[in-house]
Amino acid sequence: MALPSASPHRILSCIACALWLALAATPAAAVLRVVASTPDVADITSQIGGERVSVMTIAEGSQDPHKVPVKPSFVTKLNRADALVVQGLNLEHAFVPALLEAARNARILPGAVGYIDASLYVKPLEVPSSQSRVQGELHPLGNPHYNLDPEQGLPMARAIAEGLERVDPAGADAYRAGLARFSQLLERKISEWKTLAAPLRGLKVVSYHRDLPYLASRYGLEIVGTIEVKPGIPATPGHLQELLATMEREKVKVIIREISYDPGLARSLAERTGAQVAEISALAGGLGAPGYIGSLEANLRALLAAAQAGSSG
Repeated sequence: MALPSASPHRILSCIACALWLALAATPAAAVLRVVASTPDVADITSQIGGERVSVMTIAEGSQDPHKVPVKPSFVTKLNRADALVVQGLNLEHAFVPALLEAARNARILPGAVGYIDASLYVKPLEVPSSQSRVQGELHPLGNPHYNLDPEQGLPMARAIAEGLERVDPAGADAYRAGLARFSQLLERKISEWKTLAAPLRGLKVVSYHRDLPYLASRYGLEIVGTIEVKPGIPATPGHLQELLATMEREKVKVIIREISYDPGLARSLAERTGAQVAEISALAGGLGAPGYIGSLEANLRALLAAAQAGSSG
């Protein structure tokens, strides 16, 4: 005997029931798709946004932020993104503009609602008075490596939280609560690090790249030279001889090598002067420590270990 056919009304009722079950299993608010230019701003965004955001990072912690490769996979992510968070001050000039042009996503272009600049409240150091290429690779808005100074993490977080709220007003309370939690944790660590970093005050150092002015200012380091001739310009034999003379004259005991740079020259200078090499990361995660705060502490401890070894040597 043939089974009775289902009525259209019954079919619609079943479909409605299925849709209700599907919606019940789905979060009420859609997750915000965020692309971050660096792991520093990515981690801060994740800390503030929590479950409301899904964050992917373009640059990796071990990379030179000035030489991040442009990959097609990044274009796809940016095309679908609701927001782009950048460290700013022209740090990402080598990769973000090209990726944005290819992604064709008007929501995340500079000036759009979804473009979040973490440097908004940062007071930049080393703003050049001229743009002559003779001075090396200059950043017209100032030195962009402010992320290495723990104190700058606070205005970074504020700018990111405000940006997320602008893109997703419904999440305002969540973002403000996330900002408060992150800021309290960072402030507590800053207080600890101030005491921990006391032995660094007055320490004369040489760095590889001109990326330590914020860090040096925070902890009282004195930078007497760089391995690069000028920002982005590789060392020459003549420059290295001058740097050796400066290190001997100033009794420099610590060379800071950012891990994205070749270790050979730093080791050679250390062998010839008896200085210690401190390896730090210009971006979060490069030393293996998780997150922005963890990376700041890893950098600080690397500096302290080298300073202690240098003084005892």
